Amino acid sequence: MSLGAALARIHLNPHSRDVQRDLRDATQMHRTLMRMAPDGLGQSPRQTAGLLYRLDETDTTSTLLVQATTLDPARLPDEYGHANVKDLTPMFNALKKGISVRYRIVLNPTKRERLPLEQKNKRGKIIPLSGQDADRWWTRRAADAGLHIHSLLPTPVTAVRPRAKEAPPMRHNLLRYDGTATVTDPDALTHAVLTGIGRAKPYGAGLLSLAPAAAA
Repeated sequence: MSLGAALARIHLNPHSRDVQRDLRDATQMHRTLMRMAPDGLGQSPRQTAGLLYRLDETDTTSTLLVQATTLDPARLPDEYGHANVKDLTPMFNALKKGISVRYRIVLNPTKRERLPLEQKNKRGKIIPLSGQDADRWWTRRAADAGLHIHSLLPTPVTAVRPRAKEAPPMRHNLLRYDGTATVTDPDALTHAVLTGIGRAKPYGAGLLSLAPAAAA
């Protein structure tokens, strides 16, 4: 059964002005990538399209991983980059309870501020987490998503700052986690891959990548 998910791996062209603009402005990056989704998706197009993305950078290359139910790289700006698209159905079919996997995900670990009882009708501000607090946050969220974490390596990622004309831009602190885990609930894991984990999904967070773990 097809789960209707595709993954595009886009090797960005560093000489493209569109790429340079998008790397500076997370809001514009989101708009560009949404061009690959169909039109007419209603009031919540990102959620309807299931669009998630992550920027993987090395010293010499920048690669975008973009996931959605349907993707058309031909709708990207000219000379934006070289894209390869694959169907994720085989990966989902391979998820079985007890198998070992390697994972990568960029996250925006947060908690909501607790307010005094007299302010119980108000919502506290969102507080970013770091260090062991962030590690524990990811471990809990992974367990909810059907993964038992064995190892994790946190790497700070350059914080994205969406640009807004009318309000001060919100800063999203991002961490990339790499490691190994065991699948405990394939259905929950499939749902987490399809819908993403945590906040800041329009700004490059939440996309969970999985691969078979190397045999010991």
